[in-house]
Amino acid sequence: MAPIPKSKRLYQVWKGDNRFFCGGRCIFGPDVASLFLSMFLIAGPIITFSYQIISKIRNRQKHHEDLIHENHHVLGLPVLIVTIIVMIADLTFLLLTSSRDPGIVPRNAQSIESSETSDFNTPSMEWINGRAPQMRLPRTKDIILNGFVIKVKYCDTCLLYRPPRTSHCSICNNCVQKFDHHCPWVGQCIGLRNYRFFFLFISTSTFLCIYVFTLSVVNILQERKHYHSFLKLVVGEIISAILMVYSFLSVWFVGGLTVFHLYLICTNQTTYENFRYHYDKKENPFNRGILKNFKEVFLNIPPSMNKFRARVLDQVVEYGALAPNMGMDIASSTEKFDIETADKLEMGINLQVPAVNLDYSSINENQGAINKQKGEALDPSDLSKIQENNYQESKEFKQSCTGETETEDEPVTVCVPDEDIQQQPI
Repeated sequence: MAPIPKSKRLYQVWKGDNRFFCGGRCIFGPDVASLFLSMFLIAGPIITFSYQIISKIRNRQKHHEDLIHENHHVLGLPVLIVTIIVMIADLTFLLLTSSRDPGIVPRNAQSIESSETSDFNTPSMEWINGRAPQMRLPRTKDIILNGFVIKVKYCDTCLLYRPPRTSHCSICNNCVQKFDHHCPWVGQCIGLRNYRFFFLFISTSTFLCIYVFTLSVVNILQERKHYHSFLKLVVGEIISAILMVYSFLSVWFVGGLTVFHLYLICTNQTTYENFRYHYDKKENPFNRGILKNFKEVFLNIPPSMNKFRARVLDQVVEYGALAPNMGMDIASSTEKFDIETADKLEMGINLQVPAVNLDYSSINENQGAINKQKGEALDPSDLSKIQENNYQESKEFKQSCTGETETEDEPVTVCVPDEDIQQQPI
């Protein structure tokens, strides 16, 4: 009896390598642990910088400095408020980038190639011939978009033709629309639905680096009048000195990344396209002008193609192996032949059943040799029982294949001879 399929959420049976949290509401990449490192690299220096500001405000209050003198200090309350707001915004953009569906294209449940195969290449015939089905669909297909001919490729994993600007991420194991790259710092693919948040994240990080670096330099210059040497100045303002070096080194990375993606947005390219297709050597079919390109990135937010919390049936497969490029399961040899035979009999097709003479002499000789090696004598009554059981099994097997009742005058025939029985043609 076949088991009853169980109802599960889509994210519970998801075939990609993603990780889900909050009951499927948040989707991350398999390298989500790197997200905590990125959060630490952002929040750690900013919290340290905020601590320095709070310490200076308290020191000035201890010395009973009035508000007029406090306004002359760079690290004051307004700087602290701006720092906290920008840090929260930066971390928010980071989480939106990492926990959002980047634009995953749902997989096909069955390969579209299986419906294109001929009648002679049925799964049973493929099992009998011992070969995989031949490819009937081309690996690439040309489509016309904005007057340009674009090639789309067939994905063997997702069993579909990838839409334009879609690529399969080998890390997340998904096809992603407008695939830009897989960012290890956020632990997620960057695609159609989270690219705007990724750009806001790196641009906010660039602003934070410039902001902290500038205020640290100004603070050191302002506090130098209280120190008699440069060494004492660095030791006395050690937090500002460390943050200045840290932000100076970081701004080259995130700043360069921001400038590069700003160029990609203006020209309507992705990182994957820029490195592979080089639109500088040919015309970009997706470039619609700077203004429209920015509107496409920041104003057009398409809904997700996946409902990860929707309930689906978890189909339990008891047997079979997945054939290459096929979305179906191949059963065992006997089951496949029985299914195919039953279908042909229902259609009224005259099925030729090969007649095979069952010779049990070799079985008897082998059984006798085994008994002799063990020092046992072969009992004639046991031999007759073996022959009777084998005859009865062959008779029942033929009836299950042909649907007819065997008479005593007819020879014993079977549909598919058992592999353990020696066969001889009539």
